[in-house]
Amino acid sequence: MSWKEKTVEQSREEFVLAALCGEDSISELCRKAGISRPTAYKWMRRYQAGEPLSDRSHTTRGHPNRTPPETEALILEARTQHPTWGGRKLIRYLQDKGYQNLPAASTATEILKRGGRISPEESEAHKPYRRFQKEEPNQLWQMDFKGHFAMADGRRCHPLTMSDDCSRKLLCLDAYDNERWKSVERSLLRVFSEYGLPDAILSDNGPPWADHTNGYTPYEIWMMQLGILPMHGRALHPQTQGKEERFHRTLKEDVLKRYTIRDLVEAQSIFDHYREEYNVERPHAPLTMMCRRSTTVPARGSCPAPGVSRSTMLVRPCAR
Repeated sequence: MSWKEKTVEQSREEFVLAALCGEDSISELCRKAGISRPTAYKWMRRYQAGEPLSDRSHTTRGHPNRTPPETEALILEARTQHPTWGGRKLIRYLQDKGYQNLPAASTATEILKRGGRISPEESEAHKPYRRFQKEEPNQLWQMDFKGHFAMADGRRCHPLTMSDDCSRKLLCLDAYDNERWKSVERSLLRVFSEYGLPDAILSDNGPPWADHTNGYTPYEIWMMQLGILPMHGRALHPQTQGKEERFHRTLKEDVLKRYTIRDLVEAQSIFDHYREEYNVERPHAPLTMMCRRSTTVPARGSCPAPGVSRSTMLVRPCAR
């Protein structure tokens, strides 16, 4: 004899018919069926009203908080223009552009995920970590050469980068064909004239910053003459210059992977445009998503050497 299978609806109908028959109490029938009395009365009301006894969908009929399609399209378009920016940066960027009624940053991130713009692996790799920074601009700058890359003309470009530890302002992004001191000196003179003198500059232990065989380097001598403390990170610990290292990754993702650069002239043109975008438009997480235009890097008011004017210090030749 084959077993006769019952559907959920058939079992509920048999229960209702038994309850309406009145041979057993509702409590006894509920105990045997393993359901509560309110559930039993619910099935009985539906049966008497001619309604089906199948499970109803619990999905809400409307989605009042759902992001409008045009807003999702706006966020995805902004991501297309800035493919390395996440939800927080995109929302702040659109707010700065005057758009209103934008969703939360977390919602924007989900929109990017649904749109295939962020993979789960990438999201996992960008978990936040504890940061530290100086309290005031010009207390500390970080400076380094990013790893060189090949250009279309067969030469190699060595980007020199410099940023303020507090404001995160990108002070310098210069394209050179070498990593010599004279190139660094030229950039420093321009940056000093624009932003003033910092209290200290942090760099690594390689040339032209440090020399572990012949004493002080021309760079270190000049910094001490200006009253600037030349600092060096721990050997084999690039995380000491974490902000510079992080910016170098950003530069690679935003620029170097997206452009084929012909020569140094084109490299500097692209760098100047990107530096403006980085400082003026790009929101920054450690600055609570403010742009660097919202921060200032004032010139240091006092001269570090008594009797020496700041203008004299800026053109003072380095000891060779």
